Amino acid sequence: MTRRGGSVLLVAFAVATSLLASAPEVIDSALPPPPPPVPAAPPAPLAADELAARTVPVVVTIDASRGWTGMSGSGIVLTPDGTVLTNHHVVSGATDITAVSAATGLIYDVEVVGYDSALDIAVLQLASASGLPVAPVADDLPAAGTPVTAFGNADGGGVVVAAPGTVVAVDRSVMVRDSTEGSRKRLTGMLQTDTPIRPGDSGGPLVDHYGAVVGVNTAGAIEDGPQEAADSPPEAYAVPIGEALAVVEQVRTGGGTDTVHVGPTPRLGVGVTTARADGADRGAEVLWVSFGTPAYDAGIEIGDVVVSFGGDRVSSTTELESRLRMRKPGDAVPIEWQDADGRTRSAEVVLEEGPVR
Repeated sequence: MTRRGGSVLLVAFAVATSLLASAPEVIDSALPPPPPPVPAAPPAPLAADELAARTVPVVVTIDASRGWTGMSGSGIVLTPDGTVLTNHHVVSGATDITAVSAATGLIYDVEVVGYDSALDIAVLQLASASGLPVAPVADDLPAAGTPVTAFGNADGGGVVVAAPGTVVAVDRSVMVRDSTEGSRKRLTGMLQTDTPIRPGDSGGPLVDHYGAVVGVNTAGAIEDGPQEAADSPPEAYAVPIGEALAVVEQVRTGGGTDTVHVGPTPRLGVGVTTARADGADRGAEVLWVSFGTPAYDAGIEIGDVVVSFGGDRVSSTTELESRLRMRKPGDAVPIEWQDADGRTRSAEVVLEEGPVR
């Protein structure tokens, strides 16, 4: 082959190669499009023994002493160093509180860091705790019909027991009784379940079937009428975990309000009830005065009616409690009351530290 002929062939080959490279891709329109990706299957619900194995270690059993009496309850571990969530009514009025970790069996002294009496939530700190397993928390509120299980220190036996059931309704209200003074209050926004919770379960976790905490076991219903039939389904309530954790965050940031108290509890030293006259609330009537307390030293007596605290008007027990909750032990506070003769008297009291209220 001559050089010229070889050059012509090379040029022709290069042109052909260029045309092939720039030619559009041929697509067979008869081929179907690729199938969409298959979503991952949700995890299978845990069996009862697996659920217990995951949940029991994040529970503590609580003993709250009130002198000659006491209360047993439960708590949910939130941090490895011993931040615990429980009910306010479990620790209300307690002078000595201890907790036992279901994971380690260790006994801890307990400090009440803060609480919301209106929501019935308290935040505790276990002294010198470390390395505790922490409860997983659900992102969403369960719908009615969702399987749930309540865990707690049932009947105060010191053993964490499971009580399975379902969510009956959300955003419910229930009337509960304060075990220390017998007063009643209404809790709102609650999860209602048919889990058969018992005394001692209060403050324990209500978990979904994956083991995530959806609520804080709080109360069984209080019936005003005759007892229900023995075959009636159980009725129980829990604070949604999102609302409970909002209280925890508020306590952590030190943001006290008229319902949330942070730190040691101030004590005036009286028991009161709302005084009424002509159909209107007129103050907080004193039912008893503890010896040696700020109220006793100020000269307040049974039957007197507190009408002002810290310069703010007091027309009911609730108002006096909310004013007191905003204070701390050691605060000097002006107080006014009306005595049995209707005379207005006043004094400045220095609040002392007392049990959780």
